[in-house]
Amino acid sequence: MKVAVVGATGMVGQVMLNVLAERNFPISELIPVASERSVGKEIQYKNKSYKIVSLQDAVNAKPDIALFSAGGSTSLEWAPKFAEVGTTVVDNSSAWRMDHTKKLIVPEINANTLTKEDKIIANPNCSTIQMVVALAPLHTKYKIKRLVISTYQSITGTGVKAVKQLENELAGVKGEMAYPYPIHQNALPHCDVFESNGYTKEEMKLVRETQKILDDRTIAVTATAVRIPTAGGHSESVNIEFEKEFDVNEVRQLLNNTEGVTVQDNPDVNVYPMPIYANGKDDVFVGRIRRDESQPNSLNMWIVSDNLRKGAATNAVQIAEYLSAKNLL
Repeated sequence: MKVAVVGATGMVGQVMLNVLAERNFPISELIPVASERSVGKEIQYKNKSYKIVSLQDAVNAKPDIALFSAGGSTSLEWAPKFAEVGTTVVDNSSAWRMDHTKKLIVPEINANTLTKEDKIIANPNCSTIQMVVALAPLHTKYKIKRLVISTYQSITGTGVKAVKQLENELAGVKGEMAYPYPIHQNALPHCDVFESNGYTKEEMKLVRETQKILDDRTIAVTATAVRIPTAGGHSESVNIEFEKEFDVNEVRQLLNNTEGVTVQDNPDVNVYPMPIYANGKDDVFVGRIRRDESQPNSLNMWIVSDNLRKGAATNAVQIAEYLSAKNLL
């Protein structure tokens, strides 16, 4: 299978290559793509060197699948060009997520909606993916009425520039700033840009994408997204109000039986999810599962996952695996 990785030199692109190798995705020809300034340089994949090519050269090669992680404007311009030559695009940017003609896919939840006609497939936002993986079985069983979300998001979600900012601050070096304020020893209630309603784009992604993936526009969602100086993954405090009554032990059992979820929930011996231990792993880790005693049918959970893996690269590769297994390419 011919596979193009668009944005191969970026943080997510590099993780995509690692995940493809780890999962032994069947690649007959790898086509790494990056910006014009990187064309001709080489990358390593499974101990072989591959030359980076331009977007046009990649389109001309007519890959079976193209995994995109190169920003929204690149996706808007180039994903249709790949689709025109028969390539299936799995796009990690926000460009196509809320397009009603494109599917927003988390394989454990809604991969079964994909067909051969789906040539541009949207990969959801990192903070949305990890949350809905844990929420989907609970929504099926108890019907979610309302979500109140607070996120604690890794600097890696911003990219290389943010990682460098933190490194510079730790070293006492003045350098380029990814954020309007220092991130070391700080928490910024500001992920992405602010919209006219006072919420950031990241917060509104949690609203809109959750409703689309779970296929239920009646779920009320409100979110506050916060950037913190960690590098291992995103953490989320999620308060869930259900329409139906639930049993906490049954909730734990449901989550235990959910593909891609690991329950870490034993506060008696200090067992709960943390980004330092989610780093480099593909599962979504759930803990601090407890009833919200302030109102009926409500539950609190703490959800942690590596945002570069399940939150981005791994989810995209899993979509590609599903398409390959079902002969949809």
